[in-house]
Amino acid sequence: MAATTGLTEVVLYDTLVNYLVSMARTVEGAMNRALDAIVSLENPRTSVLPGEVFLLEPRINEMEIVIDEHAIRLLRRGSFCDDEMRLIVAALKITNDLERIGDLAVNLAECVVSLREMQGAQVPEELAPMASAVRAMVSKSLGALIFRNVEMATQVLESDDVVDQYRDRIFEKLLQHMTQEPTLVGPGMQFILATRHLERIADHATNIAEDIIFWVRGLDVRHGRGIAVHHGDTDPADSFSAGNSAITENSHALHSDVTPACETERA
Repeated sequence: MAATTGLTEVVLYDTLVNYLVSMARTVEGAMNRALDAIVSLENPRTSVLPGEVFLLEPRINEMEIVIDEHAIRLLRRGSFCDDEMRLIVAALKITNDLERIGDLAVNLAECVVSLREMQGAQVPEELAPMASAVRAMVSKSLGALIFRNVEMATQVLESDDVVDQYRDRIFEKLLQHMTQEPTLVGPGMQFILATRHLERIADHATNIAEDIIFWVRGLDVRHGRGIAVHHGDTDPADSFSAGNSAITENSHALHSDVTPACETERA
């Protein structure tokens, strides 16, 4: 019985978590390429990035299937301690959110392809900081996964409103520009779709952070339960920028000794 328990623990923590981290890094790589392509739309060096995102999608889908099958095999083994069971449940949910982030990266790449064919496509001023905020959320959620770090996961939850504010600001400005200049309707609609995809990526990063808190602490913090939110007169977007002067470009900066760097061609 002891040998079986020991084997179960090894499988859970050395295999399941490693599968999750590997999938998360691949998803992060696809997302970073899509973000680089959309914020550096006119840079010729980023023109190949959408194609790289498309090539990564089948790998991400296959990883989701492998992790789900592995988690199901573990469930068939029988009894687990609470921590092990929470990990399996969280893993099944996290893989779904990671797969959706991969899909949204593909959607962003498709927007880039369309925008490159349009005349007068100008990247909205606040799209780059919005992309940086989303990038940091995904990076921190992956760091929280690797280190079982509840504090880092909580930071992800607190950043979600910032991304929503960027989305609203960009939408309002784009709507105003499209109303004044009909020729900007095409590019404007693509950028609105892009901000929607970014906002959804942030939502999935939030879901992952919530699942990590559940795994580590056994707390259900969905829909704001158990998370203290501080309200004030300071603009959350300004606070985010001030408190993150060196925004993480990818999770390698958080744990370079654990996982290899994500190689994306920076503009």
